[in-house]
Amino acid sequence: MKPLDGVKVVEIGQVFAGPYAGAVLSDLGAEVIKVEKPQGGDDARQMGRDFRRGDALVFHEFNRGKRSVALDLKSAEGVAVLHALLEQADILVHNMRPGVPESLGLGGAETTARHPRLIYCEMGAFGHRGPMKDQPGYEPLLQAFGGLSSITGEPGGKPVRMGASVVDQGTGMWTVIGALAALQQRARTGRGCVINTSLFETAFAWANQKVSALVNQGEQPVRHASGHPGFVPYEAFDASDSPLLVCCGNDRLFGKFCGVLGHAEWITDGRFVTNRDRLANQHALLPMIREIMRRRRRVEWLGLLVEAGVPCAPINTIEEMLAEPQAQAMEMLATPPGEDFAVVALPISFDGTRPLPPCGAPRLDADRGAAFETPRPVP
Repeated sequence: MKPLDGVKVVEIGQVFAGPYAGAVLSDLGAEVIKVEKPQGGDDARQMGRDFRRGDALVFHEFNRGKRSVALDLKSAEGVAVLHALLEQADILVHNMRPGVPESLGLGGAETTARHPRLIYCEMGAFGHRGPMKDQPGYEPLLQAFGGLSSITGEPGGKPVRMGASVVDQGTGMWTVIGALAALQQRARTGRGCVINTSLFETAFAWANQKVSALVNQGEQPVRHASGHPGFVPYEAFDASDSPLLVCCGNDRLFGKFCGVLGHAEWITDGRFVTNRDRLANQHALLPMIREIMRRRRRVEWLGLLVEAGVPCAPINTIEEMLAEPQAQAMEMLATPPGEDFAVVALPISFDGTRPLPPCGAPRLDADRGAAFETPRPVP
């Protein structure tokens, strides 16, 4: 059994945030019924070239383990079928455009009044209140609006979008966390609730260190490329062939690093004795480190640093990361039953065992009958 065996989820999800929450819940053992529009289904099915069965690879990644039911929620019949599904459901997850659920009679207050045990998870773009609550949004827009792009990139360079969908997938994560907490609450009270998450709140939360420094200390954030505002040396250095990252998170580690570099005298140099000294004098220290690091190949530095106990890592491409023995040992890739390709499994294990997808992604409207099978009871 998986942790969420017996939990039934209805997902009205498009593209990333909603479907990612559904995929996480499915991998954890929940039965997830994906409600899609009859014409074409989830837009993610067409986000890229045909990978399998007419659907793009990204759709398979974010929708493994689910069942599909196509409903026209603009029709009374479609809404009636949805309510029939919700009668059996524990959790509803949706990332419909703000205002759409209310126009369909599916807003949080009225839906939970009709289904009092339902945990209603509503994912928005800018949040559930405020002047922008009804505006739609996408990953790059919220990275920009939420300040994340402004703190990413090279000093003096242009703002940069993060390469991963940290806002979409992060919102999916917060939604799952909220739903799991609400299940625990429902076990005590017998009632569900409305959970609100948004891309803006997620971006805001990921910027928490920069926000706190500005609000409490008046410090304007600056970009540090691979570096860190609070530690020196704690950044990437170019070896003779390729870069690596070195992280001296305290004075002891800096001492070990000095030994590897052949400059033990830096440990007692008044400019570099403590981390605060090094922060104040990094303009003197970092150029000397960079000049030394260029003298050896990356693999040589990694061997010396690891042996000395200095935290370090190669700056891998995705291809290089996948070839790492550690990546292979962690077995993060999983082939869903019945498929001939891999997806990325959840980054969590229970008693040493990683929960894997129960099956691949569904074809559009393939499971209307199966969606009404009687689930196992949940407290």
